[in-house]
Amino acid sequence: MNLLIAALGVLGVASSGPLIAGTLGATSVTALAIAFWRNAIGAAAMALPVVIKEPKAFGRINRREFGWSAMAAVALAFHFACFITALQLTSVAAATALVCLQSAWIAVFQMFRGTRHRWPVLIGLGIAFVGVAAITGFDMGSSPEALLGDLLAVAGGALAGLYTLAGGKARQSMATGTYTTLCYGMCAALVALMALVSGQPLSGFDAGGWLGIIAITVCAQLVGHTAFNHLLATMSPLLVSMIILLEIPGAAILAAIFLNETLPAGTYAGLTLILAGLAVVVAGQRRGRAGSGKDEADRREAELGTD
Repeated sequence: MNLLIAALGVLGVASSGPLIAGTLGATSVTALAIAFWRNAIGAAAMALPVVIKEPKAFGRINRREFGWSAMAAVALAFHFACFITALQLTSVAAATALVCLQSAWIAVFQMFRGTRHRWPVLIGLGIAFVGVAAITGFDMGSSPEALLGDLLAVAGGALAGLYTLAGGKARQSMATGTYTTLCYGMCAALVALMALVSGQPLSGFDAGGWLGIIAITVCAQLVGHTAFNHLLATMSPLLVSMIILLEIPGAAILAAIFLNETLPAGTYAGLTLILAGLAVVVAGQRRGRAGSGKDEADRREAELGTD
């Protein structure tokens, strides 16, 4: 059963990039509309069971929890804005791989906070960022637009790392349902404000556009990340984190099949380097924390998903 759930989880998160790119390319749906409805629907879906089982949960949120949740929501909103826009400018495979640098950015941010990583983590970071250089180098020579998309995806990955760190602080005392409802809700509100300022409509789309929004929300948000959260109850955070990395080749395969996306050999080499480097980073971080009493913190971090 776990194998089936893991497969559904990988398929769900890997479908995010291709579904977003396909919806943006074939309908009048805007980038911020996808981000808004995905978070608004996700917040509503997470809020319902909380309201039913523990109706007073939201009234017990304190100032510290609200502050960290708000910080996570801001990072998540700008993450989505960067990532979804990147999918309009560069390839799905490149954008997905670059935004998946989330775990690498977390390691970098931890270094600035004084954390001393073991040498495998540093080697993994080096490998991953060589992969970034490979992808952006090829796109620099082919298209300034693709290069801008790559840079936005890299920024999206860094913002996802900030979202995870802030969310981890909030989750020290908040239940999953309460936190995700608050975070997704505030993220949706911020995205709505961004859409108002930029003039991007959030409604008035045709049936195909709404179908795309629903498919993105159900596949990536509800099926993908829910599957991984379920697996955390029966698998180690390390194994779940490794499985999540399959989003990178998964997105490339789906984009090739359904969007006829073809990439230069050098870009595929960059994707491989990023995947390998992130695997080393994740493995090195988890092993370094083994026996340090931080397994529960690892579990909380792995529960947080973006794409």
